[in-house]
Amino acid sequence: MARHRRGGDLVHLLLTLLLAAALLLAPAAAEPEPAEVAPTAPAQDASDEVSDAAAQHQQQHILPRPLVIELPSAAAAAAASEIGGGGESPVSGDEFPPEVRCASWRLAAEANNLAPWGAVPAECAAHVRGYVTGAAYRSDLELVATESAAYARAAPLGGDGRDAWVFDVDETLLSNLPYYADHGFGAELFDHRKFDEWVERGEAPAITSSLKLYKEVRDLGIKIFLLTGRTEGHRGVTVDNLNNQGFHDWDKLILRAAADRKKTATTYKSEKRKEMEAEGYRILGNSGDQWSDLLGSSMSARSFKLPNPMYYIP
Repeated sequence: MARHRRGGDLVHLLLTLLLAAALLLAPAAAEPEPAEVAPTAPAQDASDEVSDAAAQHQQQHILPRPLVIELPSAAAAAAASEIGGGGESPVSGDEFPPEVRCASWRLAAEANNLAPWGAVPAECAAHVRGYVTGAAYRSDLELVATESAAYARAAPLGGDGRDAWVFDVDETLLSNLPYYADHGFGAELFDHRKFDEWVERGEAPAITSSLKLYKEVRDLGIKIFLLTGRTEGHRGVTVDNLNNQGFHDWDKLILRAAADRKKTATTYKSEKRKEMEAEGYRILGNSGDQWSDLLGSSMSARSFKLPNPMYYIP
């Protein structure tokens, strides 16, 4: 029994040693790694925090940028304006170069589409100067004279010597371009005193195409009436100026009397034409550079407007 007890003790010892060795040889249990600590951000004040929060909120609610939808009519109007066409949308005058705007202004002036104006717009002074001193003005005058002569030749005459043609004088028969060359070609406001000084010199040259028309109308047997806004005080110098430039044998030269000075040109000339008709004359034609030469009452059977963008007379 003693031997059996020693054997059990030995087994127990061996088990104890093996257990101790296993514990010594076993790797130590892995300790949990310390959690990584994020670096601390610099402290912000309350306003920065609010700003960041607002930015994050806005970012979350930004919508996609809306597309610009161009209607077909708008596209067509834009294309039309690029090529100078019409269109329903109004086009600013600033979109055109000065030369184009001034040509449009001159056309509107000749067509009597402008409100009464006192002087050529400053930006159009060079345009008007170029026009009246160039070939275009002479060509326009020639065309008016040619059409007037064609009408006069075809007009049926009464055969009683009562057919009449009315001519204005300034810028119709006689040219005042030498005067206007010294006064901005209409860019300066009209000065009656200075213009009267020019008239009294009696140096206005004839408009060549008008002189040719004048002679042809006279040779057809049509009576010639000269109806001018010049005053009676300038009768002598006007007669001499006309004669010196080749205008002869008119039937009557009518100038403003003292009683006519406050009348508009339209009223004054209408009254004088009415007097012609009261005397039994038939006004076949009327030539003038101003609409006030042609409009009003007792109008002619056919009127011819000569170009003049330098001044406007109501």
